[in-house]
Amino acid sequence: MEKGEALVYMNYKLIDMKIFGDERGKLISLEGNHNVPFEIKRVYWIFDTIPNQKRGMHAHTNMEQIIVAMDGACEFILDDGIKREKVLLNRPDLGLYIGKNMWREMQNFSYGCKLMILASSYYDENEYIRDYNVFLKTVNQNKGQNGQ
Repeated sequence: MEKGEALVYMNYKLIDMKIFGDERGKLISLEGNHNVPFEIKRVYWIFDTIPNQKRGMHAHTNMEQIIVAMDGACEFILDDGIKREKVLLNRPDLGLYIGKNMWREMQNFSYGCKLMILASSYYDENEYIRDYNVFLKTVNQNKGQNGQ
């Protein structure tokens, strides 16, 4: 790493999606490897959420995702093993990109919250890290291997 170069750990970003619309309504188009930074392999959605119930509590070793609150709102807690940040999703034109090796928790769902998730890979249970201590060990090993 060069002098003055910052290490970037938090592997997420918010994406404002372009809205097309007129008096008939609005439309957002998502295209893999275009305005979605990966090839889309799987799409799923979460609905009938319970406001006081947490979801998530896992990380992915290789999968990337974009999450959109199609209706309602919820809060994400994102964690890279060093830092934790909260992100509110509450608009259908705002996507939350979550990269590899990021712990995520979802909480404070509004009634009727509906989330759509675009994923870069097919479902593979072996790709999930569901224990926070295992997650911390994994990301610390990865940072050590990358010279960070």
